[in-house]
Amino acid sequence: MTSLFRQVWVVTLMNLRSISQRLGASAVVVIGIGGVVAVLVSVLAMSTGMIRTMESSGRDDRAVVMRNGATAEVSSVIERSAVRLISEGVGVRRTETGEPLISAEALRVLSLLRKDDDAEINAILRGVGPRVLDVRPELTIVAGRMFRPAVAEVIVGQSAHRQFKGVEVGDEVVVRGLRWKVVGVFTSGGDAHESSLLTDADTMLSLDRRSDFQSVTALLSSPGAFEAFRDSLTSHPELAVDVLREREYYRQQSEAMSRIISVIAYVVGGIMAVGAVFGALNTMYSAVSARLQEIATLRAIGFGATAVVVSVLAEALLLSLLGGALGSLIAWLFFHGNTVSTIGGFGQLVFQLNVDASLVTLGIVWSCVIGLIGGLFPAVRAARQPVAMALRAV
Repeated sequence: MTSLFRQVWVVTLMNLRSISQRLGASAVVVIGIGGVVAVLVSVLAMSTGMIRTMESSGRDDRAVVMRNGATAEVSSVIERSAVRLISEGVGVRRTETGEPLISAEALRVLSLLRKDDDAEINAILRGVGPRVLDVRPELTIVAGRMFRPAVAEVIVGQSAHRQFKGVEVGDEVVVRGLRWKVVGVFTSGGDAHESSLLTDADTMLSLDRRSDFQSVTALLSSPGAFEAFRDSLTSHPELAVDVLREREYYRQQSEAMSRIISVIAYVVGGIMAVGAVFGALNTMYSAVSARLQEIATLRAIGFGATAVVVSVLAEALLLSLLGGALGSLIAWLFFHGNTVSTIGGFGQLVFQLNVDASLVTLGIVWSCVIGLIGGLFPAVRAARQPVAMALRAV
């Protein structure tokens, strides 16, 4: 066994030292695999960034209440009479004066222009309850002031403020023919709400001549109070609602889009990977052909076929690792932290691309698989080459 390891080490070092003589062909492998990894990691960074943004939108001690069977707020209706019953649910946190910390909310779609290309896209105007700052303590005004009830005023999330035109403090946005004045900019820790505009729900509903909300967000006394809160509502004879932890609700909202992005990434990455495999095959076959006599000589003096196979695979893996590292570095340098937006069931979501350690690891694994496939067949060919035939060609 010691002899085998020594043979593998010697032959592998000989192969690696000769890479300098084949820099062009080796660079093709590194760049090809690097391109595959860069595309795969950068596209998947969209999915990771979106999930991260959506999950940061939730807390375990907050619950979202919607109509029974509704999959999202946009398809839900909560009557005013139901809001009172929800506020009486078991486990709802209350103020010192006994007021329930809930926010009955409604959504409206408005059209805004994107700063980058003037494209007209849909954004969400969310009507919230008067206790929203208590229900969502992470919401902080960073410019201007809070909107006032009974006045057509809105505040805009920091992410939306960076992406859209016409949402500076003092500007006006038009929603169904009505003009709403932007009076402030808010941050909420980089969650999904920063992609929207907020206003007073009762004001919005009265101007729209509507009365029903679409969801109720409740702040609970503790994360452990969720089951009691849910059971008290779902068992109430006058209510037909579904209750989810806020974090779970937003995770579900991101799943469909995340799956689509992942499929696109793996399909595109797979197609490119096939090309990279052929590039690696061609390079390694050329490398083996150029060293047939050298390999045959080693075999003739006692080196085994296993040492030859491992040495060729080691070279292929080294090149693929370099390509994987290069692709991951490119993805991180050019895409990590960039802000993008996408449309989902929750409207226009603005989030940052996130190239994290798991994506880099995935990229490295893909590069190694490509390298192993690209090096396997040339390695087997080198090991099976008859020693006498190769020596005869010297």
